[in-house]
Amino acid sequence: MQRFPALKGQQLLAILTREPLAYVIVRQRGSHRKLCSERGYPDVAFSFHDRVTIPPGVVRKILIADVGLSEGEARALL
Repeated sequence: MQRFPALKGQQLLAILTREPLAYVIVRQRGSHRKLCSERGYPDVAFSFHDRVTIPPGVVRKILIADVGLSEGEARALL
């Protein structure tokens, strides 16, 4: 099984904000953002600077545990 890739904060935020997840930033203070989905996914707290590299395990945790996607759905978005 392949590992999830490491992503920059800006890249992961782009994945979360485009279809099919359609998250929007509802509140931001510095690098801390609260995201709400227009598609009914749970709210997500996103606290990464745009240029910081997010490790593969954290990328997986955000997409699977926090957002609630299956492993296959998460990989399809990447």
